[in-house]
Amino acid sequence: MTTTGADHATALTGPWWWVRWRSAVLDVGLALVSALECAAEGIPFARDAGIPVSAGIVFGLLAGSVLVLRRKWPIAVVLVAIAITPAQMGFLMGIVGLYTLAAAELPRRIIVALAGMTFLGTLIVTFVRVRQSMARGDLTLGDWFVPFASLATSLGLTAPPVLWGLYVGARRRLMESLRERADSLERELQLLAERAEERAEWARGEERTRIAREMHDVVAHRVSLMVVHAAALQAVARKDPEKAVKNAALVGDMGRQALTELREMLGVLRSGEAAQRRTAAASVAVPLAAVGVAAAAAASRVAAEEEGPWLSELEVLVGQSAAAGMVVDLSVEGDVRSYAAVVEQTAFRVVQEALTNVHKHAAGAKTHVRLAHRVAEIAMQVENEPPPEPASAAAAGLPSGGNGLVGMRERVLGLGGVFVSGPTDAGGFRVSAVIPSA
Repeated sequence: MTTTGADHATALTGPWWWVRWRSAVLDVGLALVSALECAAEGIPFARDAGIPVSAGIVFGLLAGSVLVLRRKWPIAVVLVAIAITPAQMGFLMGIVGLYTLAAAELPRRIIVALAGMTFLGTLIVTFVRVRQSMARGDLTLGDWFVPFASLATSLGLTAPPVLWGLYVGARRRLMESLRERADSLERELQLLAERAEERAEWARGEERTRIAREMHDVVAHRVSLMVVHAAALQAVARKDPEKAVKNAALVGDMGRQALTELREMLGVLRSGEAAQRRTAAASVAVPLAAVGVAAAAAASRVAAEEEGPWLSELEVLVGQSAAAGMVVDLSVEGDVRSYAAVVEQTAFRVVQEALTNVHKHAAGAKTHVRLAHRVAEIAMQVENEPPPEPASAAAAGLPSGGNGLVGMRERVLGLGGVFVSGPTDAGGFRVSAVIPSA
């Protein structure tokens, strides 16, 4: 709950129907003053009515004390004030009652009706009293003074409290509406903050997954080739020194390429961390609703800054596998053209990981790499035949983490493509993927 709502809730500590203690003290004080006023006015009323003075005083005390109920029953207070108007009592009660009535949450027709009754009663009583005073000779003004005094007195006792009550009631309703809107706005902001945190956590998880996938693709292929060349180097070191030197050079090239790609990726990560620090330093001035958008865009921004492989390097990739002893052929169908960076990188990584799996699980097997450029998509397929020696993969000592196919599937499905992998009827393995070109 907001601070405003909390203050409003904790303020409900008054007795009975009062919201606050100070409201109760104010109403009791007004009722006491009204009772004293009516008691004083009950003395001449008792003399004029021919009843005991004590009865007039008690009547005035009881009638004036009704003002204490003005917040609970404002209509009853106004009706009592109208009822004792002929006795020339309850002027304070009439004024305060009309103000409370106009400020209360009541239909306007009730307010108008009671205000009109008060005005009419005051007008009649004042007209009669002023006319009697002129008849007795207490007032020597002209006949025009009677209606003037009656109208002026009636308007003075009726219009100001009604207008002021209407103003205070409208202001109170406006403040309550603003308070409710503030509470609603803070609840919405809190909900946005929670959603922004969820989106930020989702973005961090997606970024961790992407980094793990990239690290796997970069390291697994290069290191697999290095292990294959190292095994071949060990086998031919004494028999064919010239081939051993060639294999050693290839191992060095593979290691340098792996280090270069790792440095590029780490450079992107460092630049991303620096950007996040700058964003965190300026987050105080950023609107809360923009936090989630910025967090969700973090992963895609880093991915856009990364310089990944391209399909034009596919022949080099196939050549590296052939140099490692794999019998592999590459066929390309359709008109060669460029695609979006993320499409080319995904297609390259699929072929790369598929060749890495052949090195791991089917060393020496003949492999076919097919790439098809179509109108609205690009398709690739890597299929290997059964390996000549089933134990060759284990002999090379290549570990398998089981994440290669999962990473390829995530990449392709993330672009709205189709990914299928599985063994062939001939005993080999096939990896196929179709990626939309848009």
